[in-house]
Amino acid sequence: MSQRGVGQMALQVAMLLVGVFAAALGLKGFLLPNGFIDGGVTGIALMVSRLTGISLSALILLINVPFVVLGYYQLGPKFAVKTLLTISALAGALLIVTFPSLTQDKLLIAVFGGFFLGAGVGLAMRGGGVLDGTEILAVYLSRKMPASIGDIVLIINIVIFSVAAWLLSIETALYSILAYLSAAKTVDFILVGIEEYTGLTVLSFHSTEIRRMITDKLHRGVTVYECTQGYGSHGHQRLKVEAVFTIITRLEVVNLTDEIHKIDPQAFVFTQSIGDMKGGLVKKRALH
Repeated sequence: MSQRGVGQMALQVAMLLVGVFAAALGLKGFLLPNGFIDGGVTGIALMVSRLTGISLSALILLINVPFVVLGYYQLGPKFAVKTLLTISALAGALLIVTFPSLTQDKLLIAVFGGFFLGAGVGLAMRGGGVLDGTEILAVYLSRKMPASIGDIVLIINIVIFSVAAWLLSIETALYSILAYLSAAKTVDFILVGIEEYTGLTVLSFHSTEIRRMITDKLHRGVTVYECTQGYGSHGHQRLKVEAVFTIITRLEVVNLTDEIHKIDPQAFVFTQSIGDMKGGLVKKRALH
């Protein structure tokens, strides 16, 4: 294995370990002492543990086993092994490591418990594994059903929190939903970060100058489309115009739009979020 490969593996292991510690802190330092739950398999384990007294560590490990097996067939043995080791490490940390109860404020418990749990899940995903089997199930079902992964995860969690409201209390379910939303937003930030990519399209009669500015100053790739105007501020038009499309980080959007309007104050500019991409001049950070 090359030196670069060893370094990448060490980084993945570090992310997995930090992710396990952060998730354990979110659970034992915030959610567990106050009876709150999370979504997914972790939420099911928390709820069953609270109702039956069975060890949370054992439940997290046992409930996730079928999903790890599913991940083996759907995403490969390497992913399954990493996931099993990561979940086992989380179960061990919950059993061995002791965290003090950091606050009694229910709002802070929900927000920061979700934050640390989400940070753990996100770091584990960047390290090449997962801490919760729900995502694996969602990937499998999305291939069998006309629904996205996000839709399936949402439906699963609606069921979990509805059951929590019935078996525990409505207040506990509401605070748990807040914890889940905090965790989900943290996962998104860790996976995407401040480098979230944005597609920007410019319609202008000065497209050549704008294209050169993007390629020469930002060193970004561009795609040029030939368009015909339909209807605008001057009514119906049939003039030929070029649309310049590029992908940049959201930190660059304001600077780029300023540069565009210096060239053409009348340029029509719109942006859109980019969910996924491959190839080209823009290099995404790998999840693992």
